[in-house]
Amino acid sequence: MGYTMVYGSVALTRRHALRRLAMWGWAGDAYDAVLIISELVSNAISHGRRVGHELRLKLTLLECGALVIEVSDPVAEFPGFDQSSEAREGEERGRGLLVVRRLGGEITWFARPHVGKTVRVTFPSA
Repeated sequence: MGYTMVYGSVALTRRHALRRLAMWGWAGDAYDAVLIISELVSNAISHGRRVGHELRLKLTLLECGALVIEVSDPVAEFPGFDQSSEAREGEERGRGLLVVRRLGGEITWFARPHVGKTVRVTFPSA
């Protein structure tokens, strides 16, 4: 689904994701998955907001039970991705991807063919 790149969309994506996971009967921790979605969407809004563009959220359930979360924004770069696992003591910024990793999410990202990038998290069901 597509969402406006405003912070009000964070709550909206959480509600939509919780509803979708319940409909699927996903066996994983839906609240941790929603926290991951919140972090990715917040990051996209903070760092990828561009006039005339929206962010995209895609959820996919794999046969093995893992959940794939993809958030796309219109900015093709991801500076500091490799350092994002090292949030410094007392810093408010840079913790989102650290939270995702600590919850057990495997994070990757790739540039999209025409515009922007997609951040992908694979989150196990157990």
